[in-house]
Amino acid sequence: MESTSPAPDGFEVVAVASSAGGINGLGTLLSALDADLPVPVLVVQHLDPRHRTVIAEVLARRTPLQVKLAGDHERTCPGTVYIAPPDRHLLVRPGGLLTLTDSELVHFVRPSADLLFESVAGAYGPKAIACVLTGTGRDGAMGVDAVKSRGGTVIVQDPATAEFRGMPDAAVGTGSVDFVLPLEEIAAVIRGLVETKRQ
Repeated sequence: MESTSPAPDGFEVVAVASSAGGINGLGTLLSALDADLPVPVLVVQHLDPRHRTVIAEVLARRTPLQVKLAGDHERTCPGTVYIAPPDRHLLVRPGGLLTLTDSELVHFVRPSADLLFESVAGAYGPKAIACVLTGTGRDGAMGVDAVKSRGGTVIVQDPATAEFRGMPDAAVGTGSVDFVLPLEEIAAVIRGLVETKRQ
């Protein structure tokens, strides 16, 4: 699909949402991004809150990027992946200030991709990239609309290549998507977008 043109001063954040099948999907995406990525990556992956999570350690072994669970009131840094902790919504404010909240579930989930994407749209406008990977349900679709309405860029894993196609199908169904790509091609597009205006 055709892209909209990048933000005048380049992109400043990538937000990624995934659910069922997402550990593999995130591993594939993050492994193809370079350590000198000039933007932070914010991730909502639906996790079972009843168990201690090792997602940061698992993904850190597959990518040169630094990977960590997001902290409340933490400020983002380029080349770092911030993952929403289990049972906490992850939001970002202007200037890259992260906020964690245990406010009510959204579409039966916490963390919610919709809330992350909506906060990214508000904080970064046209300088935001939102990406939806494999997962069940519809989480992320409302947020994709928010990102697109503020001039951001939306990338969705091709539902035909997703382990679970519910979230990608719902995102594509909004009509607010710039790229629909096989999982293996998403990282190259993200790299191209965030590096285009930094030459």
